[in-house]
Amino acid sequence: MIPVVRHGIVLLLLPAFALANDVAGAVQSYRDFEAPPHNYRIRQPQDRFTLRKEDLKRDPRLDRSSEKAFLVSFLKILDIPVSSQLLVFSTTSLQLRFISPSNPRAIYFSEDIYVGYIPGGRLEVVGIDPELGAIFYIFDIPRESDAILYERSDRCMNCHAGEDTGYIPGLVAKSVIPGPGGGSLDAFRIVQSGHGISLSDRFGGWHVTGTFNLTNHWGNLTGRFVEGSLRTFPNMPGSRFDFGKYAAQTSDILAHLLHEHQVGFVNRAVEAGYRARTALFLSDGKLTPAQSQELDGQADILTRYLLFADEAPLPPGGIKPDPAYQADFLANRRRNAEGASLKDLDLETRMFKYRCSYMIYSPAFQGLPSVLKVRIYSLMKKALSADGASGFAYLATSEKRTIRGILKATLDDLPASW
Repeated sequence: MIPVVRHGIVLLLLPAFALANDVAGAVQSYRDFEAPPHNYRIRQPQDRFTLRKEDLKRDPRLDRSSEKAFLVSFLKILDIPVSSQLLVFSTTSLQLRFISPSNPRAIYFSEDIYVGYIPGGRLEVVGIDPELGAIFYIFDIPRESDAILYERSDRCMNCHAGEDTGYIPGLVAKSVIPGPGGGSLDAFRIVQSGHGISLSDRFGGWHVTGTFNLTNHWGNLTGRFVEGSLRTFPNMPGSRFDFGKYAAQTSDILAHLLHEHQVGFVNRAVEAGYRARTALFLSDGKLTPAQSQELDGQADILTRYLLFADEAPLPPGGIKPDPAYQADFLANRRRNAEGASLKDLDLETRMFKYRCSYMIYSPAFQGLPSVLKVRIYSLMKKALSADGASGFAYLATSEKRTIRGILKATLDDLPASW
C-alpha cells in the first residue's frame, strides 16, 4: 500500500489551448467547428481511414474468426503496428461500461490513425483529416459474413471537441488515479497535452511496460480512499487480466512518449489551422494586422513544439523500449543521403537524436493553410541557422545542420531560400 503524496501542480494553460477565453472574457478567434468556413459535419472528410473504409468492408485479408483476429488483420491493413499497443484501465472513454482493471482498453496508433479496442466492446477509429482534425468512427466487430456498419460517432465529440482540446476536434490523453473499478478519483495535467508535461504527471490509469528509472509516475496504480485519505495500490500489467486477449504483450514506455507527443502536436496544429482559416474567411483573404499577429503567435507555438523546445527530460539512465515497437516505429523513417532521419532515437536524455518532429510529414501539418506554413518555415529557418534564434540555444550547431539537411532532402514544399 503506497500513500499518495500530492505535490503542488501548477496547471498552466498552454498558449495553444488558450481557448481565447481568458479572465478578460475575450471571444475565441476561431469559429465553431460546425460553422463556415470549417463545416465539420457536412464536409466529406479526407483522412486516410475515411478514404479507405468502404474498400475495407470487402477486403479479403480481414480475419473474422474472432475479435482478436479481426483486430490484428484490421491493424495490418492500415499499417498500424500491433506493437504500438497502449493499455488504459481507467473509465475515461465512450465505452466505459466495458473498461476496468480486469478488462483494459487498448489503443494502437500510427501518425494519422488511432484505433481503440476493448474485449467485448466495439472497435473505435480516429482518423486525422488535414483540415477538419479528428474524425471519429465506431462499429461492431463483424463475425463471419456480417456486414461492417461504420457509425460516425457524435458522442465522442463530448470530450474530443471540449475543454481538453480547445473546443476543436482533437485528441485526448488523460492521467487519473482510477478506483478499484476504473472510475477516476483524481486527475493530473488537466487540459494539457504534449511532450512538455513532466513524466511525473503522466500515465495515470495506464499500464506502462519497458525499462525506465522513473519511480514517481502514476502508471500501474489504482486508488482507494482509506479513512478519508487517497492511497494507491500496485496494479501491475497482466495481474488482473489475460494478455492473451490482446494483440501484444506490452504497453510500452516509448509508445506512451510518442503517443503523448503526437496528441500534443495534432491538437496544436488543428487549432492553428482553425484559427488561420477563420481569419482568412473573415478578412476575405486579406489578413488584418491583428490577425497577422495572431497567426505569428500560432506559428511560434508550432515551431517551438516541432523543435522540442520544452520537452520534458527522460529519467536518469534513459529508457529501454520494446525492441519490436522500436523497429516498427523506425520502419518508415525518411532518410537523407547520409542516412539520418527525424525518427532516429536518442532515449538517453531525450526522445530523438535530431530534435525536429517527424509529425512535420503528417496530414495535420501538411494540411495547414499556406499563411501558417510560410511563417513556420521562416521561423524554423531562423532557429536552425548557425546564429540561431533566442529560445533554441539547446540545439547544437551540428544538430541544426543535420536537421536542415534532413528536411531539405525529405520535404517537398520548403521555400527555395532554405
